[in-house]
Amino acid sequence: MIWKLLIFILMTAVIVLSFTTPAPQQAIGEASRIMYYHVPMAWISVLAFAMSMVYSIQYLRGRQLSYDERALDAARLGFVFCVLAAISGSVFARVAWGSFWNWDPRETSIFVLLLIYGAYFALRGAVEEEDRRAALTAVYSIFAFLTVPFLVFVMPRIMPSLHPADSVVDATISITMGPTVGLILLASLVLFTSLFLWVFYIAVRIRRLQRSDLKKED
Repeated sequence: MIWKLLIFILMTAVIVLSFTTPAPQQAIGEASRIMYYHVPMAWISVLAFAMSMVYSIQYLRGRQLSYDERALDAARLGFVFCVLAAISGSVFARVAWGSFWNWDPRETSIFVLLLIYGAYFALRGAVEEEDRRAALTAVYSIFAFLTVPFLVFVMPRIMPSLHPADSVVDATISITMGPTVGLILLASLVLFTSLFLWVFYIAVRIRRLQRSDLKKED
């Protein structure tokens, strides 16, 4: 219970600091504050999809449905945070570029990523037999994640983009942020990750309780 309260207090502090300290990028202005939320959301999407892939591999190795369920829970949360990253990016685009959507390489890549994982959920809904569904979607999840590094890290950097360059690190992987901005962003990354893992744990626990109830009924 203490760590939950700590997350709440620290998250509140990060939110307050994100709006009361100077804007991260003075050239962009107030709109750059959304970086404190957009970057963690994008990071969690990658983390969640990676977890989905890992659990999918574990399912194929052991054929335990609990791994398939965890792969699904991770993919669902990853999809939610990916949508939130897209929305927050669109809000920034409206302020900075005058339009919510410009088909910028980063916007295009996140749109394609949503389509790929949307197809993952469609595949799950199309196959009724449990074991067959788990096997097919596990394989799909593995191949789906192979596209994530390219869409998130490579494509936006090899094509001309409206997106602010060197927002976090430059081409030499050197940190471009001041200490205050870096501290707030790091805290936001840690806290959002903690929140994601907490929600994921809750989803896994709910499934475990549901399985226990079904066994009692049998």
